Amino acid sequence: MEAPTHPKKGAIRSLGLGTRGIMKALVTGARGTVGAVLCEHLRAQGVEVVPWRREHVPLDDYWAMEGFVRSVQPDVLFHLAIASKPTGRPDEGWLVNYTWPSELAWITRQLGVRFVLTSTAMVFSDHATGPFDLNAVPNAAEGYGLQKLRAEHRVLHEQNPHGATVARLGWQIGPDFHGNNMLAHFERQAQQNAGVVTASRRWLPACSMVEDTVAALWRLATEHAPGLYMLDSNTRWTFFEVANALSAAHGQRWTVEPDDAFVYDQRLLDPRPQMPALNLRLPSLGEV
Repeated sequence: MEAPTHPKKGAIRSLGLGTRGIMKALVTGARGTVGAVLCEHLRAQGVEVVPWRREHVPLDDYWAMEGFVRSVQPDVLFHLAIASKPTGRPDEGWLVNYTWPSELAWITRQLGVRFVLTSTAMVFSDHATGPFDLNAVPNAAEGYGLQKLRAEHRVLHEQNPHGATVARLGWQIGPDFHGNNMLAHFERQAQQNAGVVTASRRWLPACSMVEDTVAALWRLATEHAPGLYMLDSNTRWTFFEVANALSAAHGQRWTVEPDDAFVYDQRLLDPRPQMPALNLRLPSLGEV
């Protein structure tokens, strides 16, 4: 069930908590590409991390979720989980990507807990014209992008308008060759094509190193006011250029060939999170 949307009394943290203000963080998706690295980063800051285990706390039981958050008493809840491993239940995508963050936004509002939700560049469809700044109107009409777009609006405008941060992310790079990050994508492609990967010279993807993404999420929680942010380290490079730079960074691991069928500028323009440009971690991009 979704919580009622009428306001209740409760302390709302409307500004960043400051690095000394976060002593405990509750993290959903703690075993995912971003979540695992975020947990490491938080612990390095001296933060106690409590992972949310769906097998122990069901995401379709509002009162169980509220009771769990009350028992943990976190200073911030990072909600990174997505429906990455479908179980076959009806409308699972909507449950995980829309209903669950909506409920958590409401719970954190009542308990005065800072809420950070990760969203996606896919709120803009492949037919939109980028690059996208904060004035760009998202137009996803189906699937994951639409679910995340609806969740953004619900969280920011209804459930927790004064204490929630939404961070749109692009494709994550690293930290290894497994999972759903960009390195893993190229590795799977190379294994299927005798070491050859293809990448478009006409696609500028929204993308970042996962280490830079989690550092930015930490800054958003501790230094920035709630609201909508976009995290992207790609200032000017094509997918083909990024693929070559990643191959070079890993000992010329793949042979990269151009495939220009996909034409799209997906970059997310938002200077406030202070995302470092890709060439700081991939020096060969500086030669482009």
